[in-house]
This record gives sequence, structure tokens and C-alpha cells, in this order.
Amino acid sequence: MKTRILSIAAAGLAVCLAGAPAWAVNRDLVQLQTQVQALQDQMTQMKQSFDERMGIMQHLLEQNSDTANKVAAAMASLQNALQKQESDSGSKVDQLSGQIQALNDTLDELKARLAKVSKQLEDMQAAQQNITAQQSQPQQPQAQAPPPDVLYNTALGDYNSGKNDLAVQEFKDYIKFYPNTDLAGNSYFYLADIEYRQGNYQQAAADYDQVLQNFPGGNKAPAAQLKKAFALIELGQKDQGISELRHVIQRYPRSQEALQARERLRKLGVSSGAGAGR
Repeated sequence: MKTRILSIAAAGLAVCLAGAPAWAVNRDLVQLQTQVQALQDQMTQMKQSFDERMGIMQHLLEQNSDTANKVAAAMASLQNALQKQESDSGSKVDQLSGQIQALNDTLDELKARLAKVSKQLEDMQAAQQNITAQQSQPQQPQAQAPPPDVLYNTALGDYNSGKNDLAVQEFKDYIKFYPNTDLAGNSYFYLADIEYRQGNYQQAAADYDQVLQNFPGGNKAPAAQLKKAFALIELGQKDQGISELRHVIQRYPRSQEALQARERLRKLGVSSGAGAGR
């Protein structure tokens, strides 16, 4: 644009020089030079103004870019904080769930022990009443119970030999004469096993539960819990059976019974469910 203006000015100057006197030419030349200088000054000012505005726009663009980066960093930090909070909350919930389950297990054991103590007291009261009644009546000769180890071993031998009828009677006799010993819990377990094999799942579940309620610390408790679950499933009580299987895993996690419980749950198509209880 500057070149075009200068060309026009030169053309005008040439015209003036061709058709005007010398003094007029000089005056017009001075005027043209003044106008050209003014145009050059305006161009310089316009360029400076343009450069300044470009500089301001560049500065604003850089500021906007910095602001956008800061906002993105703040969003990422907030997202990480939210994820960490969710993770911490999940861990706390799992920890609290485990503590609640432990308290429930302890409560179950206390209930079982209280039930056992209550049963012992009832047995003692019944024995006292029998003694009182016997003292008020003429004494009759009574059959003497075999020693506990003899009676139990005989019953166990018949059980292992497949003599179920004899074993049932002998285990019942052991429970009758020695109800508060640890082997009474084993006797209930073997009675339940015989009933389970005979398809009497209802009575089997009840006798397995006798082991759990009255002898929770006995060596047959894990197996009794597992077999009770099997009996409930056979009775069509699938949800209760699954709950018992999960309780086996929670209470006896490293036992052989826990492995069998996991396998049965797998076959049923359900998870071992760490948070489920009995």
C-alpha cells in the first residue's frame, strides 16, 4: 500500500512538472513531500499499533493457556482425591463388615455356650428330681451303664462296620448316660451321619445342629456345619444351605471342610460371599 501511494505521488509530481511553471512546481513538490511524509508517519503508527495489539493478544492467549492448564491440573487432582476417598471408604466398609462378622461369630459362640450351660442345669435339676423321687419310692434294681469309653468305642465300631441299627442305639445310650461329655457331641454327629445316609435329612440337620449348639468347640463342629448345609440343600432349603456353607468358610477358613464348602458353592453357581453369615 505504501508503494502504491508513492507511485501516485510521483505521477502527480510528473504531471505538475510538465505543465506548470517552476515556482509552482516547487510549491507542489513540497506539498507532495509533506503528504508523503504524513502517510509514512501514519503507516509507522499503524504498524506500531498493530504490533502492540498483537503483543497484547499473544499475552492474553498465553494467560488463557496457563489458566486452562491450571484448571486441568486442579480437575485431575480433584478426581484423584475422589478416587482415593472412594477407595478408603470401601476399605473402611470392608473392615467394619469384618468386625461385625467377628462380633456375630462371638455372639453365636456365647449363645451356644449359654445353651449348653442351660441344658446342664436342666439335666442337674432333672437328676435331682429323680433322686428325690427315688428316695420316696422303694428302691428298684437298675441297669448299670457301661463305662463311657467302652460304650462309645463299641458304638463307633458298629458304625464303622455298617451295623447302623446297633450303632444308633449305642450312640443314643451314650448321649443318655453321658450327655455333657465331649464325646456326646461326636455321638450326635454320627447319629446325624447315619440319618443323612438313610435320607432322613430333617432329623440329620437337627442332630448336626445339636453338635453346633451344645458342642461348638468340639472337633466335629466344622464337619457338622458342613453336613448340616448339605442336608438343608437336600431338603430344598437352598438359601439356608448356602448361608451355612459360607459360615463354614468364614469360621474355619483353612480347614478341609472349607475347601468342600467352596467346591459345593461353585457347583451351585454362587460365590463364597465374604460378607454373608449364618
